[in-house]
Amino acid sequence: MKEKNGTSQYMIDDSDLSHESWRIFQIMAEFVEGFQKLAHAKPSVSMFGSARFGQDHHLYQKGERIARLLSDAGFNIVSGGGPGMMEAFNKGAYAGKSYSIGLNIQLPHEQVTNHYQDISLFFRHFFSRKVMFVKYASAYVVMPGGFGTLDEMAEILTLIQTGKSRRIPIVLVESRFWDGLVNWFKETMVREQTINPDDLDLFHVVDTPEEVLDVIFKHYSSTSLEPSRQERERQLDL
Repeated sequence: MKEKNGTSQYMIDDSDLSHESWRIFQIMAEFVEGFQKLAHAKPSVSMFGSARFGQDHHLYQKGERIARLLSDAGFNIVSGGGPGMMEAFNKGAYAGKSYSIGLNIQLPHEQVTNHYQDISLFFRHFFSRKVMFVKYASAYVVMPGGFGTLDEMAEILTLIQTGKSRRIPIVLVESRFWDGLVNWFKETMVREQTINPDDLDLFHVVDTPEEVLDVIFKHYSSTSLEPSRQERERQLDL
């Protein structure tokens, strides 16, 4: 480390640059494979929820039912490819008419891939995987989950709010789980003017599988499943 004009400067050697260059190629390869495999898997719905719920949990069963209804209605289902709710979504889609897609992530403690995937992709990098969830999604269905689920929900809300993604239905399932957060949005964030009141219209809170389909079909009764030219140009920024 050198001192230059009173500022510490770290020296970078060639091995550091070589390592970072290869990482860029790895990321590019993940994007290329994702675009190739998912470009024709449209329309699709990205679904999120906790990895901790087993097959006996009522939310697992509800998630499986939602995915099956969406699959039979012509929507390919995209999940994180792991256990819990991800397995429920893939299982429901696998039994339905459309594709079941898993975007699996390699973790230090290896994620267990579920066995209900027609199309499987494997990622080392979270951010390239996140792009794939958004890029071809016609809707987001978000069920109770942890920080990862909240992260995905906040991601799509931010992209739509800022105009970086087209407006798609965002459906939060299980009102008893989401009511506290939604009330905080209304009573704190709107009051403090960190979001606008109409930002609350970016999502819907429902309780039944049938309501999920109703929200999605109502949205697309007045607009196309395919993004417009302007929307496609905005999506290039993702």
